[in-house]
Amino acid sequence: MNTLSDTKQSLLAELRQRVEDKILEPSNAALLEKLITNADDDDEALAIAALGTTYKKTGFHFDKRLEEPRKTDTIKYFKKNEALSFGQAAEGEPVHKLIIGDNYDALQNLLIQYRGKIDVIYIDPPYGKDNMGEFAKTNYHNAISRDNLLSMLYFRLQLAKQLLSEDGVIFCSIDDKNQAYVKCLFDEVFRENNFVGQLIVKTATDNNPSQISIEHEYMMCYCKNMSCQSKWERMSRGAELIIEKYNQIKKEGLSIEEEQKELRKWIKNNKDSLSGVAHYNNIDDMGVYSSSGNSSNPHPGGYDYDIVHPNTGMACPKPANGWRWPEDTFWEYERKGLILWGNDHNTQPHVKKRIETAKDSLRTLIYEDNRATTQMLEKIFNKKDMFSNPKPPKVLARIIDFVTSEDSIVLDFFAGSGTTGHAVLELNRADEGRRTFILCQLNEKTDTAPNGIAYDVTAKRLKRIMTGECYDGNKNFKWAEENEPYGGKLEVYEIAEVNNANAILGQTPFDVIDETLYGKVKFATTKEKIDWVCSNFEHTQMDVEHKF
Repeated sequence: MNTLSDTKQSLLAELRQRVEDKILEPSNAALLEKLITNADDDDEALAIAALGTTYKKTGFHFDKRLEEPRKTDTIKYFKKNEALSFGQAAEGEPVHKLIIGDNYDALQNLLIQYRGKIDVIYIDPPYGKDNMGEFAKTNYHNAISRDNLLSMLYFRLQLAKQLLSEDGVIFCSIDDKNQAYVKCLFDEVFRENNFVGQLIVKTATDNNPSQISIEHEYMMCYCKNMSCQSKWERMSRGAELIIEKYNQIKKEGLSIEEEQKELRKWIKNNKDSLSGVAHYNNIDDMGVYSSSGNSSNPHPGGYDYDIVHPNTGMACPKPANGWRWPEDTFWEYERKGLILWGNDHNTQPHVKKRIETAKDSLRTLIYEDNRATTQMLEKIFNKKDMFSNPKPPKVLARIIDFVTSEDSIVLDFFAGSGTTGHAVLELNRADEGRRTFILCQLNEKTDTAPNGIAYDVTAKRLKRIMTGECYDGNKNFKWAEENEPYGGKLEVYEIAEVNNANAILGQTPFDVIDETLYGKVKFATTKEKIDWVCSNFEHTQMDVEHKF
C-alpha cells in the first residue's frame, strides 16, 4: 500500500479530532476515513472530507457547488514571467512573489515548498457576485451565490491550513452579510477552539439605508492550533519588558530622540528574549504628518495651516496635502504634551510613539478613511477608480506587525490591488525586517483593468512603489514625488500547464518545470528531477470525475 500523502494525513487527523470534539459521529468518521484513505488523489480526498460537514448531527450545512471542470491530463506548475519580475536581493534579503492565476492552483504549488512554513495569512475574499467579475463566469457559469462562495473557500482554506506553521495565524476580512456564514466555515476548517477573536474594523462609510448605523466590517482571526494563544501571551510579556526598559531609560535625562535610539538598540540586542516582539509599535496611528489628501476634507478650520515651531517662531515644512488633523486638534495634543518637536523649524512635528502590548494593539482596529486609501492609489497610478474598496496598508501593517517576527512569511491569496505586499514593505522599512510576502491574484479583466487586475493593478503597483517607476520607465506619478521607493526583489510567476504524458523532447514535464522556482538547486541528474516531479506534482492535477 502506498504511503498516504500529506494532504490525506492532514484530513484524517481532522476527522479524528472532530470525533474527539463530539462534532462527528464515530461511525460516519470511520466511513469517511476509509473513503479518504482509498481516494485516487488529493482532490478526491478533499471532496470526500467536505462531506463531513453534511454528516454532522447539528452544525454547519451548505449546498456544495462545483467549479468549472479542468483538464485531467495536465500538471499545473509555476512559470516565471521574466518581463514582470524585477529587482535584486542580496544574500539573506527577502525575495517577494506575485503568483498570477487561480489561487487554488497557486496554493497547490506553494505546498511543494512552503508546507508548514507560512507565519501569517491575510485574505479579503469576494463577498458576492458583484465582486467576482470573470471568476464567477469562468468557474461557475452563474452568480457567485453564498453556497458558491463557501464551496470555493472550503477547498482553499483546507490547503491554506496545511501551509500555516504550527503557531501561524490567519486573518479574514468579511462584511456583515457573510460574516456568520464564513465564521462557521472557519470553525469547520480550523476548529472552533482555535478561534482567537474577531476584530471590529471601523469604516468611514455607512451604506445601510435603515436607521441602524453600520460603519464597520469584521476581521476574524484563527490560529493553526492553540499554541498561538500562548505565543500572543509571550509577545505581550515581551512588550511589557520593553515598557519596563523604556521607563528605566526615561530616568536618564536623555532627549526623546536619544531615548528612542537607546530603546531600539536595546531591543535589537535582546530580541531573542522578547518572544517575537521585534520592536515597539512603529505604526503611528496618531501621527501628525499626512499625505492622504486631508486638505480636501471638509472641516471648519481646514487642514492646510501653518505650525510655528516654539523655538524659532518659524513655520515647519507642511505636507503636500495638509496635516492629518485640523488645527484645533493638533494644539489640543500639544497641550497634553503628546507632540514631539524637532530641534528647529526644518523638521515636522509628530506624535510621541506609544508602546503597546500585542493584545492592546489588536483589541480594536480603526480603518483610515477609505477615501484616503483610494487617493493613495490615484497617486500611484495617476488614475481614478483603479480598484474598488482597497484596504488601507496601515491596518494590515498593524496586524502583521504583532504576529510576525522580522523574517516571517506572509501570504495573501486574494491579493487584489496588492495592499498586503505594500504593508509588508512598509513594516520592513520601519524595523529593517526581512519579512517576505507572497501574493496570489487571478487576472480577471474589468473595465478599469482591460489586461487583467494582476497585470494592470497588482504588478504595476508593486513595481511603482518598490522601484519608483513603472514597467515602461514612467516616473511621472505623484506617489513617487512624495515617497522613497521601498526597493527589493519581486519574482512574478504564472500558472502554466503541461500534458503529463508529453514525450516531446524539451516539452516534457521534466523539461519545463523549473525546480529553482520551488527553492531547489538544479538537480544534478535526470533521475533526481524525475523523482522530484513525480513525488510533488501529482496533486496539481484535478480529476473531474472525482469532484462531487
